[in-house]
Amino acid sequence: MVTVKEMESYKDYGRCLCITNGVIEAYVTVDVGPRIIRFGYVGGQNIMCDNRAALGKMVDQQFTDYYGQDRTWENLGGHRIWVSPESYPETYYPDMEPVAYEIIENGAIFTPNPEIENGFAKSLTVQMDADDANMQVKMTVKNISDQDQTFAVWGLSVSNAGGTLIIPMNTNDTGLLSNRIISVWPYTNMSDDRLYWGDRYITLRQDVAPKPIKIGLDLNCGQVYYVNRNDIFCKSHHTNHPNGVYPDGGCSFETYTNQNMIEVETLSELKTVKPGGFNELVESWSLIKKPCEVDFKSDESIDNLLSKI
Repeated sequence: MVTVKEMESYKDYGRCLCITNGVIEAYVTVDVGPRIIRFGYVGGQNIMCDNRAALGKMVDQQFTDYYGQDRTWENLGGHRIWVSPESYPETYYPDMEPVAYEIIENGAIFTPNPEIENGFAKSLTVQMDADDANMQVKMTVKNISDQDQTFAVWGLSVSNAGGTLIIPMNTNDTGLLSNRIISVWPYTNMSDDRLYWGDRYITLRQDVAPKPIKIGLDLNCGQVYYVNRNDIFCKSHHTNHPNGVYPDGGCSFETYTNQNMIEVETLSELKTVKPGGFNELVESWSLIKKPCEVDFKSDESIDNLLSKI
C-alpha cells in the first residue's frame, strides 16, 4: 500500500512530500523545486544526489537582467523538469518558490509557479506501484505564451556520486546506413578513462575527476542502468526512433558527470506546441539489487549482470 505524507524538513531542502510503499520511498521537495530529492529502498542509500552545498548556485548580470534582482538558480540535486534545447538564461528558471501539490492515488501531482518569462507551466506526477520497487514519473510542460513554441521535455535525474552508468547501444541492422547517433559536448575528452566504448555498451564512471563529460545518444531501447554500490537504478522511457525528431542532433538520452554527481537524462520528442497545448515525458523508475559483480569495461560481464536482473 502506498502512503503519502508531508515531512517538516529533509536536510537543507525544507518541506518534502514522502511517497512510500514500504519497499521504496521518494521524497519530493515542496518549499523549492520541485525535485525528487530522494529515491531509494526504505532505509537504504539515496540514488539521487542531495548534496546541495556542493552543487552551488548560478547568477550573473545576464541572469538578473532576465529574471530580476535577488533571483538565482540552484541545481539542488535530485530529479527536475527542464526544457530543451538548452539556452541561457531561459532554461535556468529560478525555481526557488513553494510548490503546490495534490495527493492522488498512489502518489501526488506537483505544480510549481508558472514561468511567465518563458511562457511555460510545468507539472510533475509521481506514482508508485503498491508493493514493488517501481515508480512512474510524468513531466508535463504547457505552452502558456501567445505564440507557438518548439521544445522537448527534459528529465534530469541528478544522481549520487560513486557509481557507473550502463548505456546499451543500438543493435538494429541498417545495412549500409548508420544505426546510431552519438553527440559529444566540447569539453568532453572521448579518451577519458571514465568512459568505456564497447561493442554493445557504453559505460560512464562517476568519480572525483574535475573535468566534466557529457554525451548524448539516440537510444532505441530507451533504458539505462546506474549501478551504485549494491543498487541498480533502472530508468526507461518510450522513444520514437528513427521517426521522431529529438534535440542535440537527435538525442533521446544524455548524461553528464562532474566530481560531485552524474546526471541520467531523458528527452521527449521535439515538438512545436501551440498556445494552450503541451508536451510530456513519462519515465519508469525501478530499483534492483545488484545480483553479481561486474567489470564495467567488458561487454560480456555487463551481459552477465543484465541477464540476472
